[in-house]
Amino acid sequence: MKKILLAFDGAHFSEGALEFIRLLQSSSPVFVTGAFLPEVNYANAWSYAAGSGGLFIPLIEEEDVELVTANIKRFETFCSNNDISYTVHKDFEDFALPELKKETRYADLLILGSETFYENMGKEELNLYLRDALHATECPVLVVPEKFELPASNILAFDASASSVYAMKQFAYLLPELATNETILVNAEEGDGKLPDEEYISEWAAKHFPNLTLSRLGADSRKYFSAWLNERKAAILVSGAFGRSEISTLFKKSFVSDTIKAHHIPVFIAHR
Repeated sequence: MKKILLAFDGAHFSEGALEFIRLLQSSSPVFVTGAFLPEVNYANAWSYAAGSGGLFIPLIEEEDVELVTANIKRFETFCSNNDISYTVHKDFEDFALPELKKETRYADLLILGSETFYENMGKEELNLYLRDALHATECPVLVVPEKFELPASNILAFDASASSVYAMKQFAYLLPELATNETILVNAEEGDGKLPDEEYISEWAAKHFPNLTLSRLGADSRKYFSAWLNERKAAILVSGAFGRSEISTLFKKSFVSDTIKAHHIPVFIAHR
């Protein structure tokens, strides 16, 4: 049984995230921990240890407490109606981002709503809290838009890096119910359009994704990847974070951030 961590912030609620959990539960039982984070007004909270000084968590207004309490009830009702085992962190006034980071160490998968997670922080760029969450987590992350078609195909972004292969392995191991879908392994690296380490990756991937196709987008693969991906329907993107040290570069200009911001398909991200 997989342990899934589902995070909500403040009064925001992601129906898309719940819908994906319903999909997983229909294939095999899951256990879900609902974490309800308070509204915060500090940056880069993931980089601090829980309880350290210098951080300010504002008092939660009474109406916000009522909204969060209502969302907890919605989550509990959803789990009960779908026969999903669950637990809830109800001490949300003290459950800040550093605590969520620790929770990811003991979870198989973190699911976040791409349109709702600290949406008040702005939508022009991938918001600070979502970016930091993807950086700091210690388990794979599934970022889910509010409206999406259930995945019928997998897009594996590959650049021959250890991170990209690690993400594919985690996806295949954690979500074997999706691994049997049509799967396209595509080069995600600038270059001559050739698939790097093709012999190695094709041999491994074929053992885990029975309906595998190899694709080469051309010399400007990263430039056109987002446009190509937007043409795919009912898909899920699988990508490595290409190294923690490069996370800021990754989210400034990359197909991963473009795909998340488009709110078109779910994105599975894993980094070592």
